[in-house]
Amino acid sequence: MTDSDRARPAFRSRGTHRARQTRSHALALFFVAAGALLGWVLPRWERHLPEAGLTFDASTAQATLAAIAGGMITLAGFVVTAITLVVQTVQTMSPRLVAALGHFSSYLVLFGLLIGTALFALVALSQVRSDDVPRVTVTLAVGLVLVDAVTVLSLLASLRHAVTGGGLARAVGERLRTVVDQTYPAAAQASGPPPPAPGRPGEGEAIRHRGQPALILAVDEPRLVRLAARHDIHVRFLHTVGDFVGSDTAVAHLYPAPGRHPDEARQRRLARRVAACVRFGPSRSIEQDTAYGLRLLADIAIRALSPAINDPTTAIEALDQIEDVLLRLADRAHGPYWLVDEAGRPRVSCPAQHWPDLVSLALDETLLYGSANPQTVRRLHALFDRLLAATADDRRAPLAERREALHRLAATALHDPLLNAVAAQPDPQGLGGIREPP
Repeated sequence: MTDSDRARPAFRSRGTHRARQTRSHALALFFVAAGALLGWVLPRWERHLPEAGLTFDASTAQATLAAIAGGMITLAGFVVTAITLVVQTVQTMSPRLVAALGHFSSYLVLFGLLIGTALFALVALSQVRSDDVPRVTVTLAVGLVLVDAVTVLSLLASLRHAVTGGGLARAVGERLRTVVDQTYPAAAQASGPPPPAPGRPGEGEAIRHRGQPALILAVDEPRLVRLAARHDIHVRFLHTVGDFVGSDTAVAHLYPAPGRHPDEARQRRLARRVAACVRFGPSRSIEQDTAYGLRLLADIAIRALSPAINDPTTAIEALDQIEDVLLRLADRAHGPYWLVDEAGRPRVSCPAQHWPDLVSLALDETLLYGSANPQTVRRLHALFDRLLAATADDRRAPLAERREALHRLAATALHDPLLNAVAAQPDPQGLGGIREPP
C-alpha cells in the first residue's frame, strides 16, 4: 500500500489553544464575579434562615474575613510570580512551547478563584454588624480557603513538569500521541485507494482566506464532512494545517459531484460555509498538526545541545518521546489523505507529510548538533536500531540513511579514538545503560 492511499473518518479535536484560553478567561471572570455577588447576596439571604455554621462573634468574624481577603490577594501575587517563572523557563526550551502547551490556562483559572475568594470575603466583611454576624457566610469563606489551598498545592505539584526540559518533552509527547492516533488511525490502512476528486487542481470554486495573513490552525472536520455530504460536493485542500497563507489566498477548491452543475450563487454560498470550517491564527497548535509536535520535540533537543545550555540529558528525554512517536507512525499510512462521510464516500482531500518528511523533521537537526556528544550519539544509535527493527522494508531507507550520516558526523566530530568507540555503542540511556560487551 502506498502512502497516498489512505482515508479516514473525521475527528473532532479537543480545541485549539485559543479556544481553551477563551474558556479559561471566561471561567476566571466567572469566579471573580461570582465571588463578589455571593459576598453581597448570601449574608442578606442568611438573615431569613435559622442560625447555622461556625460560631463567630462580630470582631472574630471581621478579623477572619479580613485575614482571608489579605491572604488570598497575597497568594494571587504568588501565582503571578509562578507564571512568570514558568514563562521564562519554557522559553529557554523553545518560545513556541508557551503557546503550544497552554500551561497557563490553569493558572489563570486559579488566579480568578483566589481573587473571587478575596472579593467574597471583602464584600461579606461589609455586611458584618455587631448584632448581625452571617455565620454561614464566614463558614463558607473558611471552606473556600481550604479549596484554594488544595488547588494551589495541586498546581505546585504539577509545576515541576512545567519548569524542566524533560517535563516539557513528556507534555508534548503525551499530546502528540493522541494526535497521531487521530490523524493517522491504523484502521485507515484497510481502506482501498479512493477515487480522485472531479476536476483538476486549480479548477472549481476557490475557497479563499479573506483576513490578515495567518497560519491554518485547524479544520472542523466533522462539520466540513457533513456539509460536503449534504450538498454532494468534494473539497480539495491546497494547504495543510500549519501552513502560512496570505490575504486572499486560495486555501481549497470546491467541486460539485460529477454530472451536477449548480448555479454560481449557490457555489459561492457553499464556498463561504466551507471557509468557515477552517480556523486561522497567529501561531501553530498541536491539536491537528503532528509535524508541529515533532518540531517542538526537536526544538527541545537542539536547545539542550546548544553550548549555552549544554544539557544532553534533556536532549535524551526529548529523543525518548521522538522515538515513541516515530514507532507509532512507522506502520501507519502517510501522505495525502481523504476524509470520508458516514457512508464511506470520500469528501475532503487533504495534503500531508510523507514518512521521509516526518523522519527528517524529527531527527536531522539533532544529528547535526548532537554528533559531538557521546551521550546523544549513543541514544541515537539505540533509536535507529529499534526503529529499523520495527519498520517494514519499504520504510527503512530514510532511517538507514540517517544512521550512516550519524556514523560520519560522529567520526568527524569525535577525533579521540576512545570517545569515538564509546559513542559507537547503542545505549537507550545515552550513557549508563546496560549493553552487550564488545
